[in-house]
Amino acid sequence: MKTLYHPPLESVQVESILHALADRVRVAIFMDISASECPLTCSTFLKIHEKPIPKSTLSLHFRILREAGLIRSVRQGVEMHNTSRCKEIDSLFPGLLQSIVNAHKIQLEGQQRGVSTS
Repeated sequence: MKTLYHPPLESVQVESILHALADRVRVAIFMDISASECPLTCSTFLKIHEKPIPKSTLSLHFRILREAGLIRSVRQGVEMHNTSRCKEIDSLFPGLLQSIVNAHKIQLEGQQRGVSTS
């Protein structure tokens, strides 16, 4: 089985983080993982925003999040258990992830009220 790549903290780049979180599905996945107290499996995310996500697409999203340094994935049997690397990233870029998560929450609230955020 192929070894999963997790970048060392010193090679994590802001550009990679911003790219990974520029997709609404990935940011939803990341927000759920970062808010969870325990690891979440990939199958937790087979539906996002009430839409089914194909497993192949979900695998791509998790790879992008992992290679950006945002999550850590560990194989346990046939499942992948995913945890956030927020504390590590925050030590490198203080406040970055919290600012992105807060901005996303504001955007979601605006969309729920029918207010355009563009």
